[in-house]
Amino acid sequence: MGRVALIKIKPRRYKKGDIVRVDSVIMHPMYNGLIKDKKTGKPIPPHYITDVEVYYGDQLVTKIDVNASVSANPYFSFYLKVDKEAPLKMVWKDNKGEVTEKTVKIKPH
Repeated sequence: MGRVALIKIKPRRYKKGDIVRVDSVIMHPMYNGLIKDKKTGKPIPPHYITDVEVYYGDQLVTKIDVNASVSANPYFSFYLKVDKEAPLKMVWKDNKGEVTEKTVKIKPH
């Protein structure tokens, strides 16, 4: 779970020095421990993202603290100044110790 993410850079074409918007969706159930399984009636154990780190090249550019109150498949959006060609990597961790990442290339034209 939580292994799929979508990252989009807007606008699609940009040059060095531009500020772009990064939109992302992380597919994760974000169970808070209060929801009951419809078949068994028992609570579903908590399973949620605890933090998201974003790297541009080797530099940490933002860290997002998350908790169990965030909805399933959370959407995150932020702005980034594009000053080089480098990977943009999002790394998220959950309360079960799973660490997952997604990388896209930043290529100014």
